[in-house]
Order: sequence, then structure tokens, then C-alpha cells
Amino acid sequence: MALMRMATAWERFVLKDLPTVGRYARVELTPPGPGELVGVVKGVGGLVKDTLTFRWATVTVKEATVNAIVLAEIAGWFFIGECIGKGSIIGYKV
Repeated sequence: MALMRMATAWERFVLKDLPTVGRYARVELTPPGPGELVGVVKGVGGLVKDTLTFRWATVTVKEATVNAIVLAEIAGWFFIGECIGKGSIIGYKV
């Protein structure tokens, strides 16, 4: 009886979402095209220009807060990825 309920729950909650997951995976997991790489290069060029012209010193407090939160999120995911890759929180297994 419990196995039947588990199968019904699996069908109801997991299998109904598989086509949606497949659609998103097909779009999100494809390698970037040449058009996206051009945008990345332009973005990095603009970032270097803004750094050299000290535009970063004239941002509002709201923009600086948003930038700091985005930076903290990127750093957090980087360190979480490192911990997952290492297989532990402290040190590498040599």
C-alpha cells in the first residue's frame, strides 16, 4: 500500500515537471553563441573604462548596496562550489 502511494506521489509531483525541466535545461545548458561572447567582451571593456575613469566613485548608495549584495552572492556561490569540489570544508585530500 505504501509503495502504491509513493508511486502516485512520484507521478504527481516529479513526472509532471519533467517536460518543463527539459525545456529549461535545453535553453540554459547550451553553450553561448558568438553574439553572447561579443556582449561579454563589451561589458568587460566598459567595466575597465569605468574603473579607469573613477565612475565607481560617483555611484549612489543604492547602486553600491546592490553591487555589494551581488558580489557577496557570487563570492558565496564560488566558495560553496569550491567546498563541493573539494569534498570537505577544510583543505584538500592529498
